[in-house]
Amino acid sequence: MSSLYDVLVTGSAGHLGTALMLKLPSLGFKPLGIDILPSQTTTLVGSVSDRAFIFSLFNSNPIKHVIHAATLHKPHVCSHSKEQFISTNVIGTLILLEESSRLGEQIESFVFVSTTSAFGMALSPKPGYPAAWIDESVVPLPKNIYGVTKIAAEDMCALVQKQSGMPVLVLRTSRFFPEEDDDEDRRAAMSDENLKVLELAYRRCDLEDIVSASVCAMRKAKDIQWGKYIISAPPPFSNDIHTLDALNRNPAEVVTEIFPDVNAIFKEKGWRHLARIDRVYDSSKAVKELEWNPKYTFGKTVERLVRGETWMSDLTARVGKKGYHPVSTGVYTKR
Repeated sequence: MSSLYDVLVTGSAGHLGTALMLKLPSLGFKPLGIDILPSQTTTLVGSVSDRAFIFSLFNSNPIKHVIHAATLHKPHVCSHSKEQFISTNVIGTLILLEESSRLGEQIESFVFVSTTSAFGMALSPKPGYPAAWIDESVVPLPKNIYGVTKIAAEDMCALVQKQSGMPVLVLRTSRFFPEEDDDEDRRAAMSDENLKVLELAYRRCDLEDIVSASVCAMRKAKDIQWGKYIISAPPPFSNDIHTLDALNRNPAEVVTEIFPDVNAIFKEKGWRHLARIDRVYDSSKAVKELEWNPKYTFGKTVERLVRGETWMSDLTARVGKKGYHPVSTGVYTKR
């Protein structure tokens, strides 16, 4: 095994892990990818919950950065037990934190990839109510074991950071998977591309931008030491009651007022607007403090569509669909 690895990437067979393993070498890093599944971007097969395995990685490599992307996801809620979620998402995170912190100042950053899903019931106001503006001040109200374990892991990050002084940043990422939406009504309402482009206005981030946010977090962690950040394409909307109420009632009016070219593009493609936008993720803190510059905002995506270009990044297309299960379980089937 090479002794030159300086970044540990967990979940290297998943969407983000694969993207990181493909992108980091071009930025001058030497990533070591681990996953329970073998893949072209997995250096070693092993579990984050196996302390002896994790210890051996740190003992034999000059790791400076950890990007912890391995997790059981929302699609696993129906196929995995709560105990499995706790083992992977909580115990696995604790093991990584403890083994990393033992190395003292050698570790320059520990980046924990969390999720905006952890906000849970805080995300969706009842129909008729204004859209919820979601920033880091919103208190999470997890609604399933996925959210519960991600919040527990975030709290574990805070505890170990406080006790050890190791720089730890939490990135609560919005949806970036290329698979179709798991909600049947949303799938039936419009085409997948149509929906994903619209989501960039309020609840989605391109995979390339997630990678760039992770790299920004790696580079800024020593200065910041501890922080939580929402990572989502910056919304074009303002945080005022008039706008949030309009997003609940008639988002098409709000969107077209800001982006006059939208209707022509949508007509050409046969696309539709959403009937309602129920939440807006505010990533301005990450843009400011991490010096993050996302390229795939809704506005820039509209400009690409006007030029006849694709809406997604080359990296997103290259990583492709991963699925979450080896056997058929609907839209999240491994393909």
